[in-house]
Amino acid sequence: MSSSNAPQLSRRGFAFGMAGLTVTAACGNGVGSTNAAKIDARVDATLAEMYAKYPNTVEIANKATGMLVMPLITDAGLIFFGGAYGQGALRIEGATVDYYSAISGTAGLQIGAQQYAHVLFFMTQDALNDFRRSSGWTAGADIGYVVDATGSSLSTDTTTLRSPVLAVVFGQAGLKFGATVEGTKYTRIIP
Repeated sequence: MSSSNAPQLSRRGFAFGMAGLTVTAACGNGVGSTNAAKIDARVDATLAEMYAKYPNTVEIANKATGMLVMPLITDAGLIFFGGAYGQGALRIEGATVDYYSAISGTAGLQIGAQQYAHVLFFMTQDALNDFRRSSGWTAGADIGYVVDATGSSLSTDTTTLRSPVLAVVFGQAGLKFGATVEGTKYTRIIP
């Protein structure tokens, strides 16, 4: 015969414990928050502004298999280090399918801050699939730019449209110049 002083857990205690654990786990995962609706509203406004300022992007959007829209990236640097962060949505055929954060770091002599928006157009299904399958996709130098650093619209000829990923960077405001998406890491999030 064993004499155990361990308390016995009743079914009711177990059920209440599991319910408490479930509620606690759900607190930080975005369930019931309005962040997704805020991001979607910002994405809609960003696309409307881009189409109005750069009409050539409408044709690109129609040919793209998907678009990652980052409505607001905040970029700041002080002395030798800097970084940028923002949140946005991946849209396929006009519908949001996932939410992403964008983060980048910079090193070198710098000072200032700026905010801007950018849109990545995935022109091939392979490029879109690679982006969605990766645990953290990083933008590289192979991205073609549709709008240059000064905000001037570049031509979208057949050579440009063959790039697997095209980028539009616009709406720059602040005291830091030269916004690009190269070196930016995108990670799927639950807003």
